Amino acid sequence: MRGAVDLVLKVVISAIFVTLVACVSWQVVSRYILGTPSTVTDELARFLFMWLALIGGAYTMGLRRHLAIDLLTQNLAGRARSASEGFTLFAIAGFATLVMIKGGGQLVMKTFASGQVTPALQIPMGYVYGAIPFAGAVILYYCAIFAFELWRDGPGSSDVGEAPQPLGGPLD
Repeated sequence: MRGAVDLVLKVVISAIFVTLVACVSWQVVSRYILGTPSTVTDELARFLFMWLALIGGAYTMGLRRHLAIDLLTQNLAGRARSASEGFTLFAIAGFATLVMIKGGGQLVMKTFASGQVTPALQIPMGYVYGAIPFAGAVILYYCAIFAFELWRDGPGSSDVGEAPQPLGGPLD
């Protein structure tokens, strides 16, 4: 199942990125060559960038290539390392649950209830803010997998503290 989630995220991130590049390219052409800037692509690019950053961050978490300060964990072994890794996962899961899923979900619901729409595209802002709880859910999913692996395999199973391996290609 994890492979399927990774693949879906890869495809979604790639599609958002391609669309974002097309929007920004059209914005440059319409502004500097045609002399009439496109407000639609400007707004769409901003919203796509939000989705790209949040989903990309969640995907990066799933690859264990997220930014981490692991000076303490790196120098621990055995149960102390497991406890440190477990606490880190607990803190990340807590943030994803309380701030991203609960808080982000409330923000989405409030904007849908208020009827707030984007100025140029006229789409409900709830869809724009939907990236927050979505990314939080993905992060929580990966935290659960990593916690299970830590419980099953013991210290060092989550690769915290190890340098990331070189990537094989874009989003790979």
